[in-house]
Amino acid sequence: MVRVLILGLGMVGTTFSVGLERIKKGEIKPYGVPLADIDLGITINDIEIVGALDVDERKVDLSIYDVARRIYSMESVPGTLKKIKVYPGLGGEFVKDLFPIYRFNGGHRDAMDLVYGTFEELRPDVIVDVTTTQEGKVYNTWEEYEKEVLAGRAPPSQVYAYLALRYAEEVRPVAYVNLIPTPVANNPVIISAAERVNALILGDDGATGATPLTADILEHLRERNRKVYSIAQFNIGGNTDFLALTEGRRNKAKEETKSSVVKDILGYEAPNYIKPTGYLGPLGDKKFVAMHIMYESFNGVVDEIIVNMRINDSPALAGYIVDLVRLAKLALDAGISGTVYEINAFFMKRPAPLGSKNIARILAYHRLMEFIEGTRNKELVAEEEKVPVQ
Repeated sequence: MVRVLILGLGMVGTTFSVGLERIKKGEIKPYGVPLADIDLGITINDIEIVGALDVDERKVDLSIYDVARRIYSMESVPGTLKKIKVYPGLGGEFVKDLFPIYRFNGGHRDAMDLVYGTFEELRPDVIVDVTTTQEGKVYNTWEEYEKEVLAGRAPPSQVYAYLALRYAEEVRPVAYVNLIPTPVANNPVIISAAERVNALILGDDGATGATPLTADILEHLRERNRKVYSIAQFNIGGNTDFLALTEGRRNKAKEETKSSVVKDILGYEAPNYIKPTGYLGPLGDKKFVAMHIMYESFNGVVDEIIVNMRINDSPALAGYIVDLVRLAKLALDAGISGTVYEINAFFMKRPAPLGSKNIARILAYHRLMEFIEGTRNKELVAEEEKVPVQ
């Protein structure tokens, strides 16, 4: 089994929980799970959600079932989620402008101890971060990082990652999957610590919707030697994550992870406007995406690509989590620590380690398949070596 702890039971975490249980019950097919038909040695049925953490006072102490039904008015919610509890999380002050915050009796260190106790109680193999976007920075030294964490100045995701590293050192190896823009996997001091304590950090910022499509279109144009003049891509949505992005610092963190794809793929910095542009409540979770790319072709001819989409935002990312959990456990079981570029390159907007390039997702897919095959072969050989010769 793969024991999974969810950080941030918003629409993504709730959709993942409901969809996973429905797949396991045979109610729906695993569409939207890219590697559903790939043998990882770990099946979807092996995934067990053991709990969730949140700072929304409406959710803490409820079950995931209750959150899905009461907060998000979801239908077809499996009864198995009635047994899975929502525990108090960290960093309410970072999102107090978005929803009512659960009030914890005690200081920051007390809250950290409480969360670490939850880690110890639930004993996760994989911790998935789908909290609300927060601003964060890359630290120069472990001492600087630890000081900021302990003082309560680091964003929640980086505090959770710190606790996950401690858990890996004191309890068991663990994987931390960061699906928001806050730099966790792209923090070298965090990756170095993960290598030391046999932890795995994957991230940063899950790539769904327009970003993977933009990457593949740019690769198409690069391979055909077409000069890109300009790129405009924007997203408007009505869920909590888009509401959070109306705050400038959060929006900047998201913008940086989205726009890095241009130079990485083209090899030059084409003028671009690639941003999570705005919030419009009536859109709900179904975001509007528009894209315009202008480029020069043969004999000076200028062509354009125009794309409009409506995408259900949370399910797109929730399906990825199913694969990321299985891939994280595959890597942990193979003794891999630190981070894995081949996984990050396919699933993330800002693939770690720091300084790595974004590549077209079709290229990333083939690199990921090579990683899976190589890792699975090593595991099979190791298993064969354990069997005594008759």
